[in-house]
Amino acid sequence: MKILFWVPYPSEGASNRYRVEQYLPFLKKEAIKFSLHPFWTKSAYKVLYRNGYYFRKFFFFFAGILFRTIDVFSIFRYDVVFIHREACPVGSAFFESAAFFLGREVIFDFDDAIFLPSSSRCNNFVEKFKNPGKVATIIKKSKYVICGNSFLADFSLRYNPSVVIIPTPIDTTKYSPMIATDNRPTIIGWMGSATTLDFLDPMKNVFTVLSSLFNDVEFKIIGGAFLIPGLSRVRSKSWSFADEIDDLRSMDIGIMPMPDNDWTRGKCGFKAILYMSMGIPCVCSPVGMNKEIIINGSNGFLATTQEDWVEKLSLLIKDSALRRKLGNAGRKTVEERYSLKANAQKYLEVLKNCKKVNCKRYGRHS
Repeated sequence: MKILFWVPYPSEGASNRYRVEQYLPFLKKEAIKFSLHPFWTKSAYKVLYRNGYYFRKFFFFFAGILFRTIDVFSIFRYDVVFIHREACPVGSAFFESAAFFLGREVIFDFDDAIFLPSSSRCNNFVEKFKNPGKVATIIKKSKYVICGNSFLADFSLRYNPSVVIIPTPIDTTKYSPMIATDNRPTIIGWMGSATTLDFLDPMKNVFTVLSSLFNDVEFKIIGGAFLIPGLSRVRSKSWSFADEIDDLRSMDIGIMPMPDNDWTRGKCGFKAILYMSMGIPCVCSPVGMNKEIIINGSNGFLATTQEDWVEKLSLLIKDSALRRKLGNAGRKTVEERYSLKANAQKYLEVLKNCKKVNCKRYGRHS
């Protein structure tokens, strides 16, 4: 068996890194051959979510089109085409249709509500060229569909009965807790990307209030520039693959604020899973999959209003024992339900033979 993986990004892109690349060692053990072909190169990804650089972005885009076209002419070498999110970021489902037309079995995997109009704030001009309607067409024609949560699965089931939910997992052998120390300021952290940095805007007042209540609290933002005028305790930096684990281990509390809308309901709660895998207690908005992952007060906290956020974060700032308790419970949740080990066999079964998967009934443990 040989699989062609079409993914949008190089390894720096979290989505395909966690939903495709970390499974590849398991494929090797099963003697499944594969090729991994991202649309955007590493050089492209460095500028993709930065303002400007339009000429370079257009150049990298047409390079991606060229390489996808070459893929189509070599598609006969593969038994299966696995498409993560989309083969091309704009336009029609041309490349996906080519795979269908040439008789390849197609597996479609997605972890965001990409059937809705969207674009990053750095690339708003692209929105008019995107075609979210093609997602339904790809789902309808695919052999089967892998979804990151039940919201996405509900949408997919309108067009294809062969749907299975596999959450975005984490390798708990790599992402593991570090023994915490109380001899430093309490650090409230957020890790994300430029596409979700706006979700932090409602937290500005929360950070300001907490700074007035506690002298030993700091805020660390990983994934973009985030400033609050007059508040010096906020530190922000770009995300780095090399620094990711060390940055996480520097956090005492993780946060995941989100607005409640169709786009965020399609999110797979991975930020919470990431914190919890490291034994970091987290406070999250009760939106989408977060409500499945977090049992409020047991393995984390859910917060809606500004008052909720201040209350829950204050409890964790004041009580290191509570932080350890929720952190340990969160780690156990991830090990049991959201770890790579817990989901690898299900993923492999889908790849090897979709008939082994009961696609008509889906659920977290199906």
